Amino acid sequence: MTALPDRELEAVQYAAELIRQSRCTVVLTGAGISTPSGIPDFRSEGTGLWAKTDPMDVASLNTFRCQPERFFDWMRPLVEMIVRAEPNPAHRSLAQLEAGGYVKTVITQNIDTLHQKAGSRNVLETHGTVGSMSCTACFSRQPAEDYLEPFLTQGRMPRCKDCGGILKPDVILFGEQLPQETWSQALRASRSCDLMLVAGSSLEVLPVAGLPMQALDHGAHLVIVNQSPTYLGVRADVVILDDVALILPAIAAEALRE
Repeated sequence: MTALPDRELEAVQYAAELIRQSRCTVVLTGAGISTPSGIPDFRSEGTGLWAKTDPMDVASLNTFRCQPERFFDWMRPLVEMIVRAEPNPAHRSLAQLEAGGYVKTVITQNIDTLHQKAGSRNVLETHGTVGSMSCTACFSRQPAEDYLEPFLTQGRMPRCKDCGGILKPDVILFGEQLPQETWSQALRASRSCDLMLVAGSSLEVLPVAGLPMQALDHGAHLVIVNQSPTYLGVRADVVILDDVALILPAIAAEALRE
């Protein structure tokens, strides 16, 4: 196990023991799990994507509908970062815990598909994904990879191969509802788990930030690993304020140790 301060090591061991004892562990991840992969979060002061840009000005459903060129101009650098990004040790450790039979579901606020690239299979993307696009005219859904090269290298707006309509990335924009079926599954998973592990989320964005409360209200234990405190720290069994790419592998190694 990575050398950690004694107090942090004790917290890691306790978190691992809770995972070993759990019959159903659900993980909730936010932007903080992908920042070690080079994808900036949205709200960190000075470095977040919203530090210099008004999200309602570029990432809203209204902007996409009325000024799609402006939306895609903003989206292109983010997509470039996501395409280059690789899963980090935090993503891989959750996939290992799933493969070991401990993690049943990963609920993520991220759109970058890094959990799937790391090997996680049961992933609920509450804020959508950059992995696919939907036509605004004929409503067909198509793999985003078919359109990435002309979009990234030539700035060409993605258009449907079937009807020529503008393709919208399957990400949830401001002013847009969460995907209903995915959200229903996330609620069911949160209410049925006996342990929720929150990793890399500040728990500030509703309604997803309320999922740990759903778990707590149904008797689950709660472990939080995040760089900064959250509103639920006082309710958690374990809180570790540190880098998820350091702590999650340590927890996984301890939980999987024979």
